[in-house]
Amino acid sequence: MRILLVEDDAMLGEALQKSLAQHTHAVDWVRDGLAASTHWQATSYDMVLLDLGLPGRDGLRVLTDARRAGSDTPVLILTARDAVADRVKGLDSGADDYLVKPFELDELLARLRALARRRAGNAQPNIEHLGLSLDLATREGSYAGQEVLFTRREFALLTALLEQPGRVWTKEQLVERLYGWDEEIASNALEVHVHALRRKLNADFIGNARGVGYFVRKETA
Repeated sequence: MRILLVEDDAMLGEALQKSLAQHTHAVDWVRDGLAASTHWQATSYDMVLLDLGLPGRDGLRVLTDARRAGSDTPVLILTARDAVADRVKGLDSGADDYLVKPFELDELLARLRALARRRAGNAQPNIEHLGLSLDLATREGSYAGQEVLFTRREFALLTALLEQPGRVWTKEQLVERLYGWDEEIASNALEVHVHALRRKLNADFIGNARGVGYFVRKETA
């Protein structure tokens, strides 16, 4: 997933950015409310992790403005404000979930997976498609009954393509899902990942729409 992390605490923000990147997510980290609003409007994110006590513009204001502008991006509030009234206000302002600091990384990751499943309309914790099985919690996979090891980029690419089998994703859309704005990207990075996945699965698992991008074919009846 491409995630916008809005957190003004430098130590926590850096730790979350690194940890989420290790779990296949591309993370853009900003430290104030004004920057959050700007990047939220300019980039298509799959998820927003939003602190409330922000310099420049309060997190609730950022959230309210985004919802009024029509954004339906799932939002998970991360805050030290633990009063019931604060939780109610955050959820009623348009947040999808609320996690009080301090929290365990495993719980955060589980909540992200739950929000992603809800957005995709899929309640199942695993992905099963054309002989491929992916465990979203452990990032383990198998194909045709045989265990397959994927790098974090390969796993992220597969989960993106499998959100909507049959949909053609442009190369730009896929690169945006795999890399944050401050990461260096080789010109052929996406092609390298696709080639590696075809070797691990089969040459036809990921299709190529010439001049456009890539897709995974739908299941046949």
